[in-house]
Amino acid sequence: MKEMIFLEPVFKEVLWGGNKLRTEFGYDIPSDHTGEGWMISAHKNGDCRIASGCYQGKTLSWLWENHRELFGNLEGEVFPLLVKIIDAKENLSIQVHPDDAYAATHENGALGKTECWYVLDCDADSTIVVGHNAKNKAELKEMIEEKRWMDLIRIRPLHKGDFFQINPGTVHAIRGGSLILEIQQSSDITYRLYDYDRLQNGKPRELHLQKSIDVIRCPHEDDAFEPKKISGDGYQAEILMRCPFYTVTKVTVVDKAEFVQNQPFAMISVMEGEGELDGVKIRKGMNLILPSGYGTYTVEGQVEFMLSGV
Repeated sequence: MKEMIFLEPVFKEVLWGGNKLRTEFGYDIPSDHTGEGWMISAHKNGDCRIASGCYQGKTLSWLWENHRELFGNLEGEVFPLLVKIIDAKENLSIQVHPDDAYAATHENGALGKTECWYVLDCDADSTIVVGHNAKNKAELKEMIEEKRWMDLIRIRPLHKGDFFQINPGTVHAIRGGSLILEIQQSSDITYRLYDYDRLQNGKPRELHLQKSIDVIRCPHEDDAFEPKKISGDGYQAEILMRCPFYTVTKVTVVDKAEFVQNQPFAMISVMEGEGELDGVKIRKGMNLILPSGYGTYTVEGQVEFMLSGV
């Protein structure tokens, strides 16, 4: 199939959200607290619709169920990946995600959640939480029970262009003043450790302390993947991550460049600039899928995009 699959995002109004999906990406959203856009998703909690073409109006989950050939006839009950833009005006909760095995047992067969973050932008002196300082499970449990959150969490400086791999069992928190592109397994399972005693509808949000203790890896270890830079005519690229669930590559086109889509599918998230992809206009904030068998494609203009897939 030589047709790009453009998607209509699903927007979520969240307690900690800002309005940059409207002000910076140009989406027509009335709320100032949207915070989260599910840009490529077939998850039941946010199933994107096809924006144009022969499948216009159908959901991505429908396409996965009825035209698996567009995705290289991959196996699996659900489309495996999910792409978000997260606009954090305030701190997100300190949290952790389970792996596939734990989620299958404790969350009705859901997928676990391996994810990664690319920092699209952030305020000066921003920080982020990745990792913890407990040496073992006993110390972890003690620090949680005593609510020694600042002793427990590992706070790191944040800069535009930073990349983080967040494996299951990693304590983490996106903090206020950051704009993040997130690529993850198609899962909506989050265990909250701490939420700053905030109220939503007059009540504290639910915490999941025992499940968090179950899945947090002790001691914390950062992912050891070494990014790889590559270049070609008209473009530069950097492979940011290869793991069992996805490959993520940042691509910068400076004039005109040719690529080949020879994977089961390829997801493109335009992060900066504007141009054309095989003659179709693309701009910052657009997300699309190139299906299996798409073959050679040409990108023209000054465009930075994230290329990802299984």
